[in-house]
Amino acid sequence: MTRQTQTSLLSREIERLLDSGNAGVLVTIIHGSEAVGAKLLVDETGSVAGSFADPELEAAVVQYVPSFLASREETRTFLAKEFAPELSSSADVRLLFERIQAQPRIVICGAGHVGAALAKLAAFTGYKVSLIDDRVDFLKPERFPEAQIDLINAANWNEAVREAVGNGAGVSIAIVTRGHNEDEQCLRAVMEADPDYVGMIGSKRRTNIVLQRFRDAGVEEEKVLRVRAPVGLDIGAVTPEEVAVAILAEIIAERRGGKGGSLSAWRRE
Repeated sequence: MTRQTQTSLLSREIERLLDSGNAGVLVTIIHGSEAVGAKLLVDETGSVAGSFADPELEAAVVQYVPSFLASREETRTFLAKEFAPELSSSADVRLLFERIQAQPRIVICGAGHVGAALAKLAAFTGYKVSLIDDRVDFLKPERFPEAQIDLINAANWNEAVREAVGNGAGVSIAIVTRGHNEDEQCLRAVMEADPDYVGMIGSKRRTNIVLQRFRDAGVEEEKVLRVRAPVGLDIGAVTPEEVAVAILAEIIAERRGGKGGSLSAWRRE
């Protein structure tokens, strides 16, 4: 296979990876080998494209990719012996690891004060935003001129949320609607996907009642425990804008592997 053919194949595979919502790693040999420039694309499902023409090195890279993805790093260079000390002839080959993933998305259920502030803040920090509400007046384009904010009128909350979330890969969800009934409808739709993050606004007492209803309905405990409720990091937030900061901070912490407590100061009026 020529280098040009390999590049074309990898381009198609990267497009497929981005469309799937999965994460992957593009690994390039940058020093210490006659194959400098050769690339290997490994996605989180174990699918591999490209070639180093060195089966031993390729196997070591494929084995290490899950650890690199778990580190939340975007890019890093390694000597092969750093992650595969058993390698012999290729031990001093230097490789560039680059995380490949679609632009992170946030689905916000509720375009009230908190939802609107969160949408603007998330767009500013580089997220693609889907803002959902069943009130047309709250979704006027002039309120959200940012190109990264997609406004969705929810004639049916369940259907709108399902369509926006998809399979959940690479998606964070903040449920901040105007009422508990709408919150539950959104959460019910979310439970059928596998998003990276789910947070729901409300007091600890109220959110516990909602989550217990899902347990009683037979929802797996693992899925229930993944819901951050009350949503957001505890930064003492009071205003809608501050609550938006707390929610986005928790989403970023989850994405980047950071740590933080849960927000307890915010209560729905």
